[in-house]
Amino acid sequence: GKLKLSPDTFYVLQKAKEFWQLSGGVFDITVAPLMDLWGFTEKKYSVPEEERIKNVLELVGTDKIIFNIDDNVVEFKLLGMKIDLGAIAKGYAVDCAVKKLKENHIKSCLINAGGDIYCLGDKFGRPWNVAVQGPRNKGFWDYLKLKDKAVATSGDYEQYFIQRKKRYAHIFNPKTGYPADSGVVSVTVIAPDGLTADALATSIFILGKDKGSNLAKRFKDVRVEIIEEKDVK
Repeated sequence: GKLKLSPDTFYVLQKAKEFWQLSGGVFDITVAPLMDLWGFTEKKYSVPEEERIKNVLELVGTDKIIFNIDDNVVEFKLLGMKIDLGAIAKGYAVDCAVKKLKENHIKSCLINAGGDIYCLGDKFGRPWNVAVQGPRNKGFWDYLKLKDKAVATSGDYEQYFIQRKKRYAHIFNPKTGYPADSGVVSVTVIAPDGLTADALATSIFILGKDKGSNLAKRFKDVRVEIIEEKDVK
C-alpha cells in the first residue's frame, strides 16, 4: 500500500533513512513488528521463540521503504511492515516548537518533551542546568550547562522487563531481533537540534561505546556521555 504523507512526516522518514545509513543499519524505524512480538506495544512481555524472531526480521529494514520524493508518498515493500518513530519524532517536534518560538521573537526558554529537551538562549544570563538521571539509582549522574542546545537520553531503565535475571529494554537491535545488548545502560547526546540528539542517542545505545563514539564524531558540535554497565555496578 502507498501512503501520502504530510511534508513533516515525510521529512522525518527521510531523516530516519539517513540515520539508518549512517549508523550502518542499526537505527531502524521499521522495528515496530519486533516491539509487538516482544510485547512492548501491549506491555505483555515475553522472550519469543527464535523461529518467530527470524520470521519477523523479514519485515525489518529501512531499505524496504520506497520513497517517492515528487509527491511525499512512501510505500512498504512487504505486507505487515510497520514503523515506530519513537526514537526521532519527539526530537523533531521539539525543533518545530523552537522554530515557532524564535519566529515569535522568544529569546529564552526551555522545552521538555518527555526527556527531549531544548535550551533556547540562557536563563537570566546563565546557561540552563539540565540533570542527567543516574541509570541504576535515584540520584543524578551529571549536570549539563547548556545554551542553544538540544539534549536527549536513551536508557535501558525507561521501558524494560526482566526474565531469568536478564534485562530486556525497549531499544531493539534490528540485526539480531533482540533488545540492544551493547554494554551501554544510558547515552546522553547534546546536539544543535533535537532530531539529531534523539536519533543519535538511540543509535549509540545500540552500537555501544566505541562504534557509537565514532558515529558521534561525524557530527558537528555533538557531545556524548555514555554510561556503561560496568560504570554502575
